[in-house]
Amino acid sequence: MAHYDHREEESWSRFKFNFPYTEGLMRLREEVLGKTDFDPSVLWVWGTMQAMAVIRVLKACEREFGEEGQRVVREALVEVGRDVGRQMMGGLERPEGMSDAEMASFFATVVNCVAYASLEKPSIDSEDEVSFHILWCPHQDCYSAFDCRVQRYFVQGMLEAVKERGLLEGWQVRFTQTIPAGADTCRFVLWRAPDDEKSQWEKYSEQLERKALEMAREGRR
Repeated sequence: MAHYDHREEESWSRFKFNFPYTEGLMRLREEVLGKTDFDPSVLWVWGTMQAMAVIRVLKACEREFGEEGQRVVREALVEVGRDVGRQMMGGLERPEGMSDAEMASFFATVVNCVAYASLEKPSIDSEDEVSFHILWCPHQDCYSAFDCRVQRYFVQGMLEAVKERGLLEGWQVRFTQTIPAGADTCRFVLWRAPDDEKSQWEKYSEQLERKALEMAREGRR
């Protein structure tokens, strides 16, 4: 059983999703992993190189072009996240009888275990709140806590894609601890937010953006 299928809820089997970048993924599975001695762990090296390039590009654009450079990179990352979210959820309908909390938790599992290639421990805590611990993330040994802001833009785009389909309207997400900041796990909470909390994710992203520009001006990277 693949790590992304480790859910105990009966309703998980009714939650369907698409793998993004299907053509390349099938080629990897069938023609490479299935027929050669390719070591899949080197994908971590390759992916980490891409991740380090993204944060370096963002920092360089903030340093050289300030707020405008930051905006250009941010919008590109959000668009990638939106595209991945649309691929994962495209053409799929909400299973009959599935609660908002189940939808939120199951979608998070797909994001965590497929898009982010991570290991998680999920929990449906109530009708209005779910949470998960990230037990291992490919970035945890290379990204600093502040570098993890890059992932916020991917997540923002994925959430926008889900909400385009009329799902999880009014739900928000926040983190309570992260591995790069010294915790044993990264812990996130998704909850049905009242009006005064509905833009919390975006507001915190804006705080990080202001701090990043300040650091760039002062030469602190």
